[in-house]
Amino acid sequence: MSTQDTHNTRNSKTAKNPPGGDADDSASDARSQGREHPGAAAQLSRRRLLGTASAAGAAGLALGGAGGAWAHSAAQDAPPTALTTLGSSTVPFHGTHQAGIVTPAQAHGHLLAFDLAPDAGRKQAAALLRRWSEAARRMMAGEPPGDGERDTGIALDAGPASLTVTFGFGRTFFTRTGLKDRLPAQLAPLPDFSADALDKKRSDGDLWVQIGADDALVAFHALRALQREAAGTARVRWQMSGFNRSPGATDRPRTVRNLMGQVDGTNNPKPQEKDFTKKVFVPSSGEPSWMAGGSYVVQRRIRMLLDKWDQHSLSEQEKVIGRRKSDGAPLSGGHEHTKPDLDKRGSDGLPLIAGDAHIRVTAPESNGGAAMLRRPFSFHDGFLDDGAPDAGLIFLAWQADPLRGFVPVQRKLDRGDALSRFLRHEASGLFAVPGGPQKGEYVGQRLLEG
Repeated sequence: MSTQDTHNTRNSKTAKNPPGGDADDSASDARSQGREHPGAAAQLSRRRLLGTASAAGAAGLALGGAGGAWAHSAAQDAPPTALTTLGSSTVPFHGTHQAGIVTPAQAHGHLLAFDLAPDAGRKQAAALLRRWSEAARRMMAGEPPGDGERDTGIALDAGPASLTVTFGFGRTFFTRTGLKDRLPAQLAPLPDFSADALDKKRSDGDLWVQIGADDALVAFHALRALQREAAGTARVRWQMSGFNRSPGATDRPRTVRNLMGQVDGTNNPKPQEKDFTKKVFVPSSGEPSWMAGGSYVVQRRIRMLLDKWDQHSLSEQEKVIGRRKSDGAPLSGGHEHTKPDLDKRGSDGLPLIAGDAHIRVTAPESNGGAAMLRRPFSFHDGFLDDGAPDAGLIFLAWQADPLRGFVPVQRKLDRGDALSRFLRHEASGLFAVPGGPQKGEYVGQRLLEG
């Protein structure tokens, strides 16, 4: 699937997100935490407090700061260094939509699927989602996931670092839990595509989890905590890890680049666009009702043939994509955010953006208006036997209806995208991600107890 035009622009404008805020509010809140240039002092998280207090001896504790952060006074000559804004940034667990969809993509990510144990049904699945939701809520607030005595200690001294945990359901989940009558039509199996070479063992699954954080240990801590909570109820089917550019790595907020070196995210739908919510989220009046405020995610493991790509000249690479590599501007002229002029021709009479250029094939006007919110992670899993890097994109596409979003666009790509010569689609999955839980709820409660 598409690797160009995947949104990961970071914005440092200040805004606040009220409890239960909508998608736009959630995105603004995540961007308002100062993640772009992590250097300013901030309040200590509870996790950092517990680590420093036990090591140095706490003289007193005082509640203070936004989001219930803790201030710490230690019996030391010099006070401990405060968390940077990167560590102290939080994303709300509760809300209209789950976190990790419109949240700016973090530097570290884990994607994994679980299959329910043979003897686990609806009751056991509900208990697991309840445990997972509570652990995620606590960790996203910078607290231990449960009993402090059982915590692994992996993320001690670290703040939440914009941690998000997102949960979804695969098609097989509904059969396993006796909920086939609540299976969404949008979870119909994806069609076969000619470019697919899918590993079934790394595809699909009953339950899907996405973890993102700006600190690698915080992300792994969440991964380990959720795996431990699943013991006896579900087992890991597959797991993938990825990365993005770290906050503050560039002179100003910039669109991220993929492993081909291309600016990747320019043409993604933006939360401020009037039809953004309609494209990405299931409406409150939509069906099934338990999916109100939710979204459907397509995940694809796309290996990039980087050695083959690097053999081509800069001009050849730009022709394949349809954008300049230096700044992401379309070959029809302008700057990165200039709308590509698909009709503009050069002095030779040929279109400046080739007929099979990636941005032409993926353009909404070329696909009946079909659009998705793409929020991927890059990956590198070592080297293959021939020495080629096993690297590429963990593609994640969010939409209100994959039958109107992902499927028509992928069919178009399958028929004539110049970029497809440099890609291998190796794993795939489609999952229903319900709306965000309100306070006192767990993720999926409206499905499992409705």
